[in-house]
Amino acid sequence: MGKPPPVVLVTGASRGLGRGIAVELASCGYSVGINFAQDRKAALETVRICRSKASGKNQKFVPLQADLGESEGVQALFDGTIGAFGRIDALVNNAGVAPRQRADITEMSEESFAKVLKVNLQGPFFLTQHVANYWLQKNTRPILAHGFKVVFISSISALAASLNRGEYCISKAGLGMANKLWALRLARHGIQVYELRPGIMATDMTSAVKEKYDERLANGLVPMSRWGTTEDVGKAVRALLAGDFAFSTGEVVYVDGGLHIQSL
Repeated sequence: MGKPPPVVLVTGASRGLGRGIAVELASCGYSVGINFAQDRKAALETVRICRSKASGKNQKFVPLQADLGESEGVQALFDGTIGAFGRIDALVNNAGVAPRQRADITEMSEESFAKVLKVNLQGPFFLTQHVANYWLQKNTRPILAHGFKVVFISSISALAASLNRGEYCISKAGLGMANKLWALRLARHGIQVYELRPGIMATDMTSAVKEKYDERLANGLVPMSRWGTTEDVGKAVRALLAGDFAFSTGEVVYVDGGLHIQSL
């Protein structure tokens, strides 16, 4: 039957960046756990696309419903992944939400702050805890080159402040520290951890501000003068999982067309 494909859990994979990551990994021979919060139809579409792009007969693509804003959802997602695949070789913490209503930080509600931080920061942190403890306690052997991997998908908003969505910025900045903490804790066990920071990406989340950013892109906001795509992020995750960065961990990888570069 040959060597089984590595298993990657991608959170928030029903659409947007998560779908782009899942599809890219499918094309490279991975099995993928496709987490979604509510939209099963969209998750099944991701499954369909992954199957059409799969490069091996043994690959599996399983939709896994769970709300990462609830501790029960985090536990259920971990349990469901192990139940469906029998193992996990990499975790891509991609799921995230924007505030339902953009508001200046003088008017931001505690409810919005709590919701965004639970999904974007607390959920990924404790899902990583579940997965890391599983790897450490079970002493399983990795299939991936150079060991197990964790990738946090944060945002340029971890660096750039937006006064009308402060809770989102804080949650992404928190992922930056989570990346450092888990990288430091797991390095001695041969487990690598990375943070990937996308810039201005063409997804559902940015569709409402497309016209605004089209204009800003035309005026030179991004040095590479274009929107980022889901494929850009998928390819970056693929590179991190491939094991080519064998002596790196805790790194921040920008996929933003140079937006983070300070210039005069």
